[in-house]
Amino acid sequence: MTRAVRADSVPSDVAFTAAVKAIQRARGSRASYARMETSGGWSTEIDDELAGFIAEQTSFFLATANAAGQPYIQHRGGPPGFLRVLGPQQLGFADFAGNRQYISLGNLSENPKVHLFLIDYETRQRVKIWGEARVVTDDRALLSRLVVEGYRAKVEQAIVIDVRAWDANCPQHIPQRFEAADVALVLERRDQRIAELEGKVAELERTIATLRRSPPRG
Repeated sequence: MTRAVRADSVPSDVAFTAAVKAIQRARGSRASYARMETSGGWSTEIDDELAGFIAEQTSFFLATANAAGQPYIQHRGGPPGFLRVLGPQQLGFADFAGNRQYISLGNLSENPKVHLFLIDYETRQRVKIWGEARVVTDDRALLSRLVVEGYRAKVEQAIVIDVRAWDANCPQHIPQRFEAADVALVLERRDQRIAELEGKVAELERTIATLRRSPPRG
């Protein structure tokens, strides 16, 4: 099925509807966004920088909505890179078994539109991705591309997202946080260094004590 696109549309129109633009005009920000749109605005293809960012993430938030427009946001997590780039405008991930509510799957059966929100607290970066998704259960080749080796989780199906637009936000108001495993590694290295220094101090103290006990020569 071919998606109809207005000749004068720009990628950010996926979010900047007429209602949104009206509020932007009322609040004084429409002019700056209009200038952005004249140069093409948001990206529609996954570049190397975005692909690298995605490959490092261990989680993201997936937003869907049912036919009535009721939204739902679900957290998706896995090893780094479990969300994978399948093409210049396509992402995919193995959908692991969860609490079996299947709200996202039900929403996608009625409404393919999705939004992905990725945030890296350590670097204080966030990326927003708009697209359309579909659930794939009968493509073994695709599933094999998305399975994460060594990760003990049951894969129920794959979800493939066709990217329509994406935008990277500024770091304003993002708190800086670190992964527990990374913090544990830093603390372990610190403790090892402290132990090494304590050993050197103890050795130096023994040497000083020995010198003080030794009678002066000559």
